[in-house]
Amino acid sequence: MIELLPLLLQGAWITVKVTFFGSLLAIACALIAALARLSPVAPLRWLAITYIEVFRGSSLLVQLFWLYFVLPMPPFNVEMSAFAVAVVGLGLNIGAYGAEVLRGAIRSVHQGQHEACQALNMTPLTRMRRIILPQALLAAIPPGTNLLIELLKNTSLVSLITLSDLAFRARQLDQATLMTMEIFGLALVIYFVLAQAINFGMRQLERRLARGRMRGGLS
Repeated sequence: MIELLPLLLQGAWITVKVTFFGSLLAIACALIAALARLSPVAPLRWLAITYIEVFRGSSLLVQLFWLYFVLPMPPFNVEMSAFAVAVVGLGLNIGAYGAEVLRGAIRSVHQGQHEACQALNMTPLTRMRRIILPQALLAAIPPGTNLLIELLKNTSLVSLITLSDLAFRARQLDQATLMTMEIFGLALVIYFVLAQAINFGMRQLERRLARGRMRGGLS
C-alpha cells in the first residue's frame, strides 16, 4: 500500500484541481444566472431559466459525454481537453443548482432592507452589491457547501472521459493488484478528507461573514 499511495495521490491531485476550478466556474455561473433570473429584462430571465432547467433536468454523465464526444464533431468543431471538459461540465451543472439556491437567498432578504435602500436613494446596482448580495451570500453558504461537496463526489464521473482522477487510479490499481478492499478503502478516506476540507473552509467563511454582519458590515 505504501507503493500504491503515490499513484492514488496523483489521481487525488487531479480531483482537487477539477474540484477547485469547477467550483470557481460553478460560483460564477450561479451568481450570473441568479441575477439574470431576477432581472426585469425578459430575454435575460428566459436565458437563465433555459440554462438552469437544461442542466438540472439532464444527466451530468450525458452532459460530459456531449461536451467530450459531440462538440468536436461538425457543425460545432469545438474540441477541449478532458480536463477542460471536466471543469466546464461540472461547473455548469452545479452552477445551475447554485443559481436557484442563490436566487432563494436573495429573495429571503427582508423587504425592509430594500425599502431602506430606496429611502437612501441607492441605485439598484449599489443596493445589490453593498446590502442585498452580502446578506444573501451568508444565507446561501450552508446549501452551497452541500453543492460543492456534491461537485467533489461527481468528479468520479470524469474518469469515463479518460481523465486520470482518483476514481480512475483506484480502478486501475484494483485491476492490477486485486487489492480491492485496501485500495477503495483508501480512496474512500481521501474523498472524505477532501469533503471535510471543503466543509471546514466554508464554515470559516460563514463565520467571517457572520462576524461582519454582527458588527454592522453587512447591514
